[in-house]
Amino acid sequence: MKICKLMINNFRGVKNAELFLPDNVVLIGDNNVGKSTVFEALDLVLGPERLNRRPIIDEHDFYLGEYQSRDEEDAPEIYIEATITNLNQEQQSHFIDYIEWWDIEKSELHVSPPPGTVDSDNIIPAMRVSFSGSYDEEEDDFVGQTYFPKSDEDGERKDFRKKDKQICGFLYLRSLRTGSRALSLERGSLLDIILRIKEIRPQMWEKTINVIAEHEVASDPEVGISGILESIEKSIKKYVPKEWGVSPHLKVSNLTREHLRKVITSFIATGEGDHAAPFYRQGTGTINLLVLAMLSQIAQDKQNIVFAMEEPETAIPPYAQKRIVHEVRKLSTQSLFTSHSPYVIEEFDLEETVILTRQTDGNLIQSSVTLPGSIKQRRYKREFRTRFCEGLLSRRILLAEGATETSAFPTVALRLSEIDSDKYSPLEALGICTIDAGSDSQISDLANLYRQLGKQVYALCDKQDAPSEAKIKTSVDELYMHSESGLEKLVLNNTTQAAMDRYLDEINWPSDLQSKFPNPKSDAKNALFEYFKRSKGGGVVAEFLYMCEENEIPDWIRKTCIKLKSICEPDNEEEKGEEEDSEEDISDID
Repeated sequence: MKICKLMINNFRGVKNAELFLPDNVVLIGDNNVGKSTVFEALDLVLGPERLNRRPIIDEHDFYLGEYQSRDEEDAPEIYIEATITNLNQEQQSHFIDYIEWWDIEKSELHVSPPPGTVDSDNIIPAMRVSFSGSYDEEEDDFVGQTYFPKSDEDGERKDFRKKDKQICGFLYLRSLRTGSRALSLERGSLLDIILRIKEIRPQMWEKTINVIAEHEVASDPEVGISGILESIEKSIKKYVPKEWGVSPHLKVSNLTREHLRKVITSFIATGEGDHAAPFYRQGTGTINLLVLAMLSQIAQDKQNIVFAMEEPETAIPPYAQKRIVHEVRKLSTQSLFTSHSPYVIEEFDLEETVILTRQTDGNLIQSSVTLPGSIKQRRYKREFRTRFCEGLLSRRILLAEGATETSAFPTVALRLSEIDSDKYSPLEALGICTIDAGSDSQISDLANLYRQLGKQVYALCDKQDAPSEAKIKTSVDELYMHSESGLEKLVLNNTTQAAMDRYLDEINWPSDLQSKFPNPKSDAKNALFEYFKRSKGGGVVAEFLYMCEENEIPDWIRKTCIKLKSICEPDNEEEKGEEEDSEEDISDID
């Protein structure tokens, strides 16, 4: 089976969403954009155990926390609808009364003409399942149910029951939160799911309860507790009939089946020796890999299953992250991931990568990556981790024309923030990711790529001719352009002799420059220019700037950092004033 469409209304941070999901997908986006909300919505509709929780939903599950009716309007409703395709024969037979038809090419339900008259491979069987949740004012409680939106032959709306969900097969792995109970016998744990799939019913509850019930604690007189209990019994008999309060003693617990389900867990020995510890006390990476092994067992037994997995990279080395993705994709009919790891994301093709953006009105929007003509898919794959991934995961992008600018600008912003944190801020703290565009000619194409995904894009470059400048300006939100022919010249022409001398004292002067500049301090600007060119892209300009004081850092760089902070933190009145002071056309500062 496959979830091809998901609608979400009024759930958590999402006011409205209409998402279309490929066979395998990785959802990426800012923290708190709604990636986990998508998975939680699917779990409300399809998770076999989800409706067993009490309460099913609560105040915080409603958009903006509004769950009560106002001005005689209907109470707010959480509504989720999943459209499912790729049903196998067993599923089609079981859900025969609720089968509809899906047009693959149009990505919508087919309603006319009747499917039987359409001889087309793009029309396939489908089924819709919904969840509706609201606040019941009379009962002062939250209620929710899953059902088929398509009415049956009698025109009635039928519930989508737990048994129906088990036939569908949806598993949601909430990263480490699942690991702590995966090998327990709690209802809905991975071990419980495996036992139910294999139709194994543990016959141990009564025997275990009886054994524990017969075990007395501290009955030995030497412990001292039994004597106290006997004196309590004598005191009781002064006030009540002798049949009351007979033989008080200590036992392990008043356990029930449900208590046992929660406390019984697997112990595992790690390292040398036989000492075993509870499963959930193992290392994070060990837990995740053991959970993966259990998921593999479930998939092998069930054969037709949808996996939704949050952040498989948590505490897992890169090679294991890739293996998890490969195994889950191989074992499932559809795999859904969220991730912030380049090692995970690069395993997905462009059409499998979905970028989520939540607008200020609560609408959750999906975007896909469409490469401009100058960026071939081969290059995208080859340079994914270094040039593209961080940009896809960030909200704001600073495109620098080369490696020197890419390393220098975050470093100098950090240095300035250490000098005056009220005036400056590290780029990372502003949510800005600095990316090497490779050359100034690539800036506009990369900017268009990121802007179509809803990112704020800024650019940093040397002086351009008029057509190139105009092209870049139309593709970015802000252009920061200095008037020198390179960052090296900008820095050396606008710093102090003291800063250059200090830096020269810290480095070992290269032997190949010794003959040309035997005493580099006597011609520090030209000597360092040759040194910077010799080590271009090696981070030496960033190293120099990090050693500078505020007045030794070029004015253009300082004003650019102030401008970036004012854009990203516009509510600070002091920064607004500084923004106005720095608006002396920052793109043309010499």
